[in-house]
Amino acid sequence: MNGSIRVSAKTVDDAITEALIQLGVTSDNLEYDVIEKGSAGFLGIGAKQAVIEARKKTVSVQEDAPAKKSQPKETKHKEEKIAYKENTQTEVNSKDVEIAPTEVVKHECELAEVKEETKHAVEIFLKDTLNAMGMEVELTTSVDSDGALCVDMKGKNMGILIGKRGQTLDSLQYLTNRVANKHQDGYVRVKLDTENYRARREETLKNLAKNIAYKVKRSRKPVSLEPMNPYERRIIHAALQADSYVTTHSEGEEPYRKVVITLKK
Repeated sequence: MNGSIRVSAKTVDDAITEALIQLGVTSDNLEYDVIEKGSAGFLGIGAKQAVIEARKKTVSVQEDAPAKKSQPKETKHKEEKIAYKENTQTEVNSKDVEIAPTEVVKHECELAEVKEETKHAVEIFLKDTLNAMGMEVELTTSVDSDGALCVDMKGKNMGILIGKRGQTLDSLQYLTNRVANKHQDGYVRVKLDTENYRARREETLKNLAKNIAYKVKRSRKPVSLEPMNPYERRIIHAALQADSYVTTHSEGEEPYRKVVITLKK
């Protein structure tokens, strides 16, 4: 195919992210075909990488062009000024209270000591939920250095539990947090993970941030990333916080809120 690239990675999601970097586009301007879904194998033996054929959407520029021409010049300038004001304000807020109002962040910093009753309730909830999904999963619980209750899950076909870009895992984590906080006073934070997904996803996002920042420095044009959850947006912000040439802010409403990387003025 003309203008297409073939990308391989551990998972389809990682291959899509790599294609976004190589083609220098956001997810709404990418088309791809899955050539090979890939598999983790057993203990790494017989693992196969995911392969996709990716290309830029050819119609996106044509769709955008008429909208730009139809705008009166004076109105366009006014809208740009308003947008810049709003983005600047969001940039200040995003690094401080990206996930929630101040009081929620405060509660997360003051985690309650996790009681055995809470651990038991969380394990029962997860086992019942996973059994209902037809999955046999081994749970390992621990409390990390921040005082959060961590649950690691092991079993077959854990990719189903992770879901697209971790959405299924995040939803299950949200419900588990609700269960945990019904069983004791104070705020309890629960972290769910499987197959080291959280660390792998964080590394992918850090690499994406650095590659997109490099593109912004070269083109001197802002780049919008695909919509991400608050946790993933914070990873992008943190990865580029010390960069002297670019800055980040968030735009949009949940669940379509996304990070925009721009050149510093």
